[in-house]
Amino acid sequence: MKVVDLTHVIHPNMPVFPGTEAPVFEAANTIEKDNFCEMKMIMYSHTGTHMDAPAHMLKDGDTLDRMGVDRFVGKAIILEFKDKKHIELKDILKYEDKIAKSDFVIIKTGWSKFWGEKQYFEEFPSISVDVANWLVEFNLKGVGVDAISIDDMKSTSFEVHKTLMKNNLIVIENLTNLEDVEVEFFTLAVLPLKTLNADGAPIRAIAVIK
Repeated sequence: MKVVDLTHVIHPNMPVFPGTEAPVFEAANTIEKDNFCEMKMIMYSHTGTHMDAPAHMLKDGDTLDRMGVDRFVGKAIILEFKDKKHIELKDILKYEDKIAKSDFVIIKTGWSKFWGEKQYFEEFPSISVDVANWLVEFNLKGVGVDAISIDDMKSTSFEVHKTLMKNNLIVIENLTNLEDVEVEFFTLAVLPLKTLNADGAPIRAIAVIK
């Protein structure tokens, strides 16, 4: 069995979505002073590799803590679109049979290589609303991407997010190391922090390859 970590490290100098604040780490207790070490962390619920619940965009959407833990583990497939600025329905239709066998669809854009650079927030490939409308016809648990957002960065209506969330799918963003998953299907585990009324949460995303 091989396990691949698909998660960016959370730290005070990490990239964050424009307009939000970077995480703050403070030493609350130290071994020298208290004989134990404990860190106080302050960060947004959508920091780093994270998951969006429907409640992130929808007033009456589900929160993560109300979802069964089985929603966060399942069979996944990675679809690669490195050369596409906009991923349209015609680009993804050929994967219909494989998507039908999956719980999660992961969109590989290759954009994680720009993590920590200005370009990470600019002109990354994104899926169209038509693609989102098509994906919700399958029995999926969620859709993920190795970029800052599943919507185009210029979007203010977030229609891709909302289309998926209206159908109770979770959205996973800022994945990394997808190139290390060298099989067609694998088990994806994306376990969020279990906080009350969670509109989203950082996750430790892993691919389990048997």
